[in-house]
Amino acid sequence: MNPSDTLELSLDLLRRPSVTPEDYDCQALMAKRLAHVGFHIENMRFGEVDNLWARRGTQDPVFCFAGHTDVVPTGNLEAWNSDPFQPEIRDGILYGRGAADMKTALAAMVVASERFVKKHPDHKGSIAFLITSDEEGPSINGTVKVVETLEARNEKMTWCLVGEPSSTSQLGDIIKNGRRGSLNAVLTVKGKQGHVAYPHLARNPIHLASAALHELCETVWDHGNEYFPATSFQISNIHAGTGATNVVPGTMAVTFNFRYSTEVTAEQLKERVLEILQRHGLEYDISWTHSGLPFLTPVGELVNAATTAIKNVTGVDAKLSTSGGTSDGRFIAPTGAQVLELGVLNASIHQINEHVNVADLEPLAEIYEQILENLLT
Repeated sequence: MNPSDTLELSLDLLRRPSVTPEDYDCQALMAKRLAHVGFHIENMRFGEVDNLWARRGTQDPVFCFAGHTDVVPTGNLEAWNSDPFQPEIRDGILYGRGAADMKTALAAMVVASERFVKKHPDHKGSIAFLITSDEEGPSINGTVKVVETLEARNEKMTWCLVGEPSSTSQLGDIIKNGRRGSLNAVLTVKGKQGHVAYPHLARNPIHLASAALHELCETVWDHGNEYFPATSFQISNIHAGTGATNVVPGTMAVTFNFRYSTEVTAEQLKERVLEILQRHGLEYDISWTHSGLPFLTPVGELVNAATTAIKNVTGVDAKLSTSGGTSDGRFIAPTGAQVLELGVLNASIHQINEHVNVADLEPLAEIYEQILENLLT
């Protein structure tokens, strides 16, 4: 294997326009490489989503690489400096949709596994890959379904490394060892439509709800803890009115989100919201959707294996973090697996001209390989 193996596989994956839920044979490309070094390949298609479960070995403990081949849409193509699906390297920077999130990490995982298996053909335990094409979308037929299938046959992961772009300023400076939970709601406040000149004949839901919304925004839900920042409440959409200047709206719809720590539960947050709405005398409907439970991997074997590998390869002392959005780790952690996220810099993810430093690709593969060394030899 030559030093550009990770780059070459990255370029091959990046040329495939695998916008959610399309996989565009990214998984087939990875599976072919993995099968060549002794992985048993299992394709799991649910609905329109392709998923891959690949495993080498039958014994515990099981180390799993997890990730996704799908990418978000490109946005305005004219705003890109090059074709997002014709990756280009300019001044040591690799540009393309999925360069940071997260096709270069997929390439590093495959290359690391190939190198590790070549050096340790009789390694202890098992190495696995759980790859989906539905992480950036609804996440209904992706990782969650694969995990359900594995759980039904009592096939467990001991450790799981998700290749999400976790780094901030330099490769390996941040490891995500957990994520906050995510709870969403759509609140419809009911009023009575009327003419703005006759407010006594109408009930303006914007006016009626303003004090309650202010209280929701100002409430301290918890103070966080050693691992998690305080729970946050954010309104993301408000809609009311007909567009006319002289009509009092009949209803107002408010969409909001909680990113919550392990200090509270989703049920407690719901109860506190309803108490505030009722205390303000509002007439309303509310619907809730729960995107994921909070999870946390405390310092232990997986964290130590990762921080040691990062220090050896980059000289960086990694910090643990639970910030950021949700990831597929939320589906894996409830099985009892230790879960970490470790990947390239995340500064450009989902943006126009998404990019990654070419110089980070081989070190990432080395970090992944050393983690395997630390846990399976």
